[in-house]
Amino acid sequence: MHCYLLTIVGVMGTTFTFSNRCDYTVWPGILGTPALDTTGFELSKGRSRTLQAPPGWSGRFWGRTGCNFDESGHGTCATGDCGSGQIECNGAGSAPPATLAEFTLGSGTATQDFYDVSLVDGYNIQMIVDVSGGTGGCATTGCVDDLNRRCPSELRVGDGGGCKSACEMFGTPEYCCKGDFDSPAACRPTAYSELFKSACPKSYSYAYDDATSTFTCTGADDYAIVFCPSLHSGSIKWKASNVSQDSLNALLDLYARLASSSQVVTNSCLINLMFGLAVYVISVWHTSHFIL
Repeated sequence: MHCYLLTIVGVMGTTFTFSNRCDYTVWPGILGTPALDTTGFELSKGRSRTLQAPPGWSGRFWGRTGCNFDESGHGTCATGDCGSGQIECNGAGSAPPATLAEFTLGSGTATQDFYDVSLVDGYNIQMIVDVSGGTGGCATTGCVDDLNRRCPSELRVGDGGGCKSACEMFGTPEYCCKGDFDSPAACRPTAYSELFKSACPKSYSYAYDDATSTFTCTGADDYAIVFCPSLHSGSIKWKASNVSQDSLNALLDLYARLASSSQVVTNSCLINLMFGLAVYVISVWHTSHFIL
């Protein structure tokens, strides 16, 4: 009977449950192969919705914010817009900046799923991935911190509803890991990616941030995609005290490299960034009691 049930789960695929804990409506967008039952939908405050994905499915989810759709479902979004002009994204991806949850599901119950939350395309909303069932890690990941509040002015979008990545903003090879920088050895963390990483240690902060950002699970029953998760949510399985130490280590390393530079820091953007990091170091010491 046990083996029979496993076979049924493998055939049915994996459940994704979307939950909106924000104090505003979110419109999740979906891009993947094969296509699911929907490619985009409205998710009001406090509501949830489930979708089934077949074995071997690969794709991404994101939250669109500040959307304005008419009665026929036509309109646009302030962040995460997929350019379709509709609630359904119809095979189109998100315009950056957007927080992404990325998945590659195994082909059966005995094969691993791979998943991550990525800030490589920037950030627009708090989001976590929480796993039910399964073996082999199955850790919660995501970004609980509101990066829009600490986004450097040069990366900030409009009224502060999104934070661009350095690659999107500047487009240079060293920020985008392209050309001579297209390898893990050549493309290293930058001041901007360190800022993202310090706030969200389990999320991708740049293209080659694999070691601490990709997670696996075998035979998961459900992946919960939670927008605006609570700092005190019992489902979030890591402690802020650990996050704080990781953050401090990253920040101290960044400051050490800046301090050892022979050049005087005069760029106003970098000065603002350093000031923001200093404020974050102070704030981290006062949040170690939070359960994340």
